[in-house]
Amino acid sequence: MVKSILSIALFGLSAGVVKAQDTLQVQGTSPALYISHIVKKGENFYSLSRAYGVPPKEIAAANKITMEQGLQLGHNVHIPLSASNFSQKADAAGTPVYHKVTEKETLYRVSVNYNKVPLDNIRQWNNFQGDGLKKDGYVIIGYLKTGNSPAPQPRTEVVKNEPKQEAPAPAPVVTEAPRKEVKKEKEKEPEARPVTESPETAPATAPATKPAPVVSSADFEKLYDQQTNGGKKVATEKGPGTWFKSNAVGKYYALHNTAARGTIIKVTNPLNGKAIYAKVLDVIPQMKPNAGLIVKLSDGAMQALGMTDARFYCELSYEN
Repeated sequence: MVKSILSIALFGLSAGVVKAQDTLQVQGTSPALYISHIVKKGENFYSLSRAYGVPPKEIAAANKITMEQGLQLGHNVHIPLSASNFSQKADAAGTPVYHKVTEKETLYRVSVNYNKVPLDNIRQWNNFQGDGLKKDGYVIIGYLKTGNSPAPQPRTEVVKNEPKQEAPAPAPVVTEAPRKEVKKEKEKEPEARPVTESPETAPATAPATKPAPVVSSADFEKLYDQQTNGGKKVATEKGPGTWFKSNAVGKYYALHNTAARGTIIKVTNPLNGKAIYAKVLDVIPQMKPNAGLIVKLSDGAMQALGMTDARFYCELSYEN
């Protein structure tokens, strides 16, 4: 009986190991590819082995430590990516592993650097219409094969509707200087400002579910049509988002790193097909809890989309 309880507890621990990590990003070069894992309380070689599908001894060898030494809390551990736990086949499934695009990097170079993965596979996994890559975007280059992995959390990759665009101009460098207050426009719309965030804290749960206000964002929808020329000039993104507290009533607002202030973004919840139009106020603050996000929405917008989790998957489109 005791053994059964211990087995269940260990299995639950291993299932939560990968969930505690940020979206998986590949490190190293072929054939010595790996992903990084920060050791949490209660983790050991065996729980990491079950979570990532790698024998405990291989994890120890990759980090040049012995099984007897064990793992230290907060230590950065390299998890090897090999044929046993990593697939780059066209029909691969599991948790996506990403590459962060560098300046002037091409899809062909990404393929060569990661085991010469077929270009068609990369296009299929990322829904690419061309071969253009954007600096600091994220590209799926394979999948982690483990039954204990969480549901995929796609990272952002901006795909513009232009063929063979290999080197788009890099986005402006965002500093951590204090944000300037967004000036109110003539129509005196209530400005939504995000709550003050500190590097140590971030919203852990979604706001209490309450009926979304019955409002019309027709004005923002009209501006969106004007900015995108009726949807003919759009850039799209898919990835994770979260929310911030807003006092605005009747309008939706967003924080975004690429679109200029005042841009109207169409946000779609692919799980139920609901969509809203939100106005960009500022960039997303650069701090650890915001790593990997493509958007932060005002709480009213989140409720209108039918989102219930603090971190959710969404699709964006806005002026190209």
